[in-house]
Amino acid sequence: MDYREIQIQELEKKIAETRELLNDPALADLAFEEIRELETEKQEILKTLQPHESEPNDSYDRRNIILEVKGAAGGDEAKMWADELTRMYIRFAALRGLKTEILDENVIKVSGKTSDGKGPFGELKYEAGVHRVQRTPATEKRGRIHTSTATVSVLPELEDIDMHVNPEDIEFEAFRSGGHGGQNVNKVSTAVRIKHVPSGIVVTSQAERSQIQNREIAMKILRAKLWELEIEKQQEQIASLRSTQVGRGQRSEKIKTYNFPQDRLTDHRLGKSWGNLPVILDGNIPPEHPSDSQAPATD
Repeated sequence: MDYREIQIQELEKKIAETRELLNDPALADLAFEEIRELETEKQEILKTLQPHESEPNDSYDRRNIILEVKGAAGGDEAKMWADELTRMYIRFAALRGLKTEILDENVIKVSGKTSDGKGPFGELKYEAGVHRVQRTPATEKRGRIHTSTATVSVLPELEDIDMHVNPEDIEFEAFRSGGHGGQNVNKVSTAVRIKHVPSGIVVTSQAERSQIQNREIAMKILRAKLWELEIEKQQEQIASLRSTQVGRGQRSEKIKTYNFPQDRLTDHRLGKSWGNLPVILDGNIPPEHPSDSQAPATD
């Protein structure tokens, strides 16, 4: 049984118990309000079940994605870990017949569809979250094992019709690219930085030689981040649904641990482990998804 179905059963039990209080005049008003809130929570959970029951109806699963990996806890080792994860996803996409395009440092666009018809978001949305690595860094002189983390964000590529951004809310800045690309890139201000004033979100793009192209890329990244922010706000309103965030491509704490001394990858949502980390990091990500399990792991 899906863990969300278990949540629904628990809510139905609470609703039935609360209905008994309606016969008490002193508690009727409070009971009615409690039932209304429980019913609302139940309906929200039912909505999360619908996309998994009918995959073609999940409009986001076929979307191209913007995948961003950021080093978190661990300093330089975390940054190196983010680089390795980015390479893993590029390799995974190639093995699955998907196309990748580097948009910025550890930010890639994944497009196309797999041989079995799956889209990038449907393939990679379960990778969103905190990826923990346990190993001895190359710079460690005493041979101690360090724990570092990187956060993976998997966002569907959106057009303005999907997530409209008011031009008046945008601060635009052009600057010279600091990366490779020849003299033209360094002499002309082709890179762009866009700030969304209401949210404070700042995105940059310097992958293209054209300022117009970089601005279009930056706007796509911004729309994706605003979509993520909106979904997070919705989820925060329903505390009991935090465990379903991974299905919506949200960040969640420690979804996977890569333990190098034991040559083991553990998915904490599934409670399953796999060996041979070099093969996994070369793009052979285990195909199991959290939706395949009956309940998320508590570890």
